[in-house]
This record gives sequence, structure tokens and C-alpha cells, in this order.
Amino acid sequence: MGINLGITHLRAVVALADHASFTTAATALQISQPNLSRAIAEAERRLGTRLFERTTRSVRVTGDGREVAARARRVLLEFDDGLAEIGRFVFGERGTVTVACLPSIAATFLPPFIVRFRAAYPDVAVDIRDGLRDDVLNAVRHGAVDFAVVAAAGGATDLDRSQIGSDSFVCALPPGHALAQRETVDWSDLNGQPFIAFGPESSISTYVTSTLERIGVTPGPTIQAHNVGAVAGLVAAGLGITAVPELVVPMMSFAGLVHRPLVPSVSREIAVVTLPGRSPSASARAFLALLTAVPSPTTTAAGTM
Repeated sequence: MGINLGITHLRAVVALADHASFTTAATALQISQPNLSRAIAEAERRLGTRLFERTTRSVRVTGDGREVAARARRVLLEFDDGLAEIGRFVFGERGTVTVACLPSIAATFLPPFIVRFRAAYPDVAVDIRDGLRDDVLNAVRHGAVDFAVVAAAGGATDLDRSQIGSDSFVCALPPGHALAQRETVDWSDLNGQPFIAFGPESSISTYVTSTLERIGVTPGPTIQAHNVGAVAGLVAAGLGITAVPELVVPMMSFAGLVHRPLVPSVSREIAVVTLPGRSPSASARAFLALLTAVPSPTTTAAGTM
């Protein structure tokens, strides 16, 4: 048999059991005494038992009243804890922020932001899903992530994007290479040079290929690789030189390469990408606000946040 009691009834029973006074209990609940009296009477009617014995001078809880009040306290404790948990989620103090991004952005650009975000929201989990550009953008389209941080998002016209930084390209080459002795390397100096290229699915390839075509430079024999580590290893072996964004440089440090700014300067846009019409959670909004408002310490000199 179901018992149809609401939270208001339970709070009234517990307050009256604790204070043994309608006046004091009503004050504690911040309601009027007539409203409290009606809540108690309704609770007794629905339960089919008397919870309190009243006289003109006192209120005494009955045996049934003590049992009901004890169980009501446990229900209210769980309810209030659950309500507080919902409040923390709604106000961005709990939950998970899921971000899709390129590997170089996950490794070098995002960490300072995550540090600041976790300091402000220590109970919010951050889930980073790094991958290739098309996979990252598709994760946004399918609603699998809250937002993405990518480079070269200009072709994704179905998504909203907001630039938050830029990243200049450098030439990566072995220390003994002739071009390593220069302070800067001109893009035209890459003409005829053995070259290590990123695969066409990489956002890096998009920028490098378009820049070389625009200035009429044709590299020499080319080897193609699909991740930063492989490109760095091939360059270190003397098989060619390459062009990479500065954010990628720390990921190549194991190879002991030399890096020289490429001139004229070419930068890739770093942008936050979101799904139009989607309402982010409070915690995601807080992370987005941090990304779009605070300069990143890893932003290169050629770009501003």
C-alpha cells in the first residue's frame, strides 16, 4: 500500500517532533502556525494514525510519531544531500567537461588552462579526447563532447568557432644541417630540400601544403608520416627537414632537433569550436569562459589571445 506523503509533510513532522511546540516549529520552518497545523493534520490523515497528542498547553509525540519522525529524518537527509548535489552540478561545481582537441593542443596548449580550471572547480572532472582534426570536429557535431579546441577549423562552416590564439610555424632540422646555422629560415629555402611531411588528414599538412604552393616552393624527395613522433625521428635521422607549429616543438624534444622561425611568418588559428544551438552545462560554460578570456602562457609571440 502506497503512502502519499510529500517533503513538506515530512519536514513538518520532524520539526514538531524536535521542538514540541507549534509556534517554535513553525518559526524554524519559516511558515505560519496554521500552515504547520494543516501539514501535520494532513500527514496524520494520510497515514491513518495520530503522530502527536495536543493539549491547550503542550504537544507530545506519540510512539508512531517517534518512528515516523526518525524515518523522515533519514529521508530528508538523503533528499537534501541529493538536492545539494543537483545544485552543485547546475552551478558548475560538479560534473564532467569533455573536450576534443588535436594532440599538440592537448599536450601543450590546454594544460595551463586545465590547471586554472581545476583550481577554481576542483570537483569537476575534465575528459580530454585527442585525435585528428576531422575526428575532433565530428565529435562536436555528434554531441559526444562539450566543445573542441582545434587548428584550421575554417572549413567547418556548420559549427561555431571563436579564435583564442595562433601558432607560428618553424623549421625543424638536425643540428648539423646547413640551415641550422641561420637565425631564421625562409620558406623558399625549403625548395628542393628532402622533406618530412605530415599526412593529409593532419591540420599541419593543410597549412604547410597551401603555403608552399602559394609561394611556389617544391620540396625535394618527400617522406610522409602520420604523427609527431615519427616525423621527429625521421628528421633526426637526416632523412629530411620539416615545418611544424611551435606548439608541436615540445613534443619533438626527444629527437634533439634545432628549430628556426620560418619567414615570412605563417600562423595557424587556434579556435574553440561548438555546436550551434547546444546549451553547454554550467561547468562547460565556466571552462569556455576561461579559454576565451585568459591569455594562454603557451601562445606564441606571433599570435595574441
